[in-house]
Amino acid sequence: MTSSIKLFSLGRAGVNLLRPSVFGVSPIFRNYASKGEYIIVTDKEPCMDMKDITDRAATTMFALELARGFGVTLGSLFKEPATINYPFEKGPLSPRFRGEHALRRYPSGEERCIACKLCEAVCPAQAITIEAEPREDGSRRTTRYDIDMTKCIYCGFCQEACPVDAIVEGPNFEFSTETHEELLYNKEKLLLNGDRWESEIAANIHADHLYR
Repeated sequence: MTSSIKLFSLGRAGVNLLRPSVFGVSPIFRNYASKGEYIIVTDKEPCMDMKDITDRAATTMFALELARGFGVTLGSLFKEPATINYPFEKGPLSPRFRGEHALRRYPSGEERCIACKLCEAVCPAQAITIEAEPREDGSRRTTRYDIDMTKCIYCGFCQEACPVDAIVEGPNFEFSTETHEELLYNKEKLLLNGDRWESEIAANIHADHLYR
């Protein structure tokens, strides 16, 4: 009985290559049999000392590996669990987390978006559609701001391109729907998201402002 078997494809002259200097193995391989172009090389036979024999017998008869596995399981029972009771408990999110989109407002209530259309131009998925017109006071604001969330790849380019931090990807990740139409966001939906998550969005932007 051998401890392990190794198979080498050495070619017809492979027997001459079986030297310790080639494989870095000591002692020299004892048993090998040539079959065509393959050489089956076996390590040295197990030691027959009484201590080694009893150790191997104990391992086989008493299933020490199984006992060690039970010991690991038993030790884990007294450790603090790594799981959380979702949805009643939620893990921390990075300030750079990219979740559901939102349009923000200024503290005065005026919408931030100035209809520069940089987010529409930079979007690699072409998920954003914007239409705009000037107001009576000369300012330019959007009349239509649509995002097809089924196209969005959450790359964050729209947020990075916006010069006034109007369009952002907020902290909300729980916005699954049952129909496709519910994921077609319009301007009202995006502004509503912004009003809902403004405090968290502002805190995340402030926490990450040194790296922007």
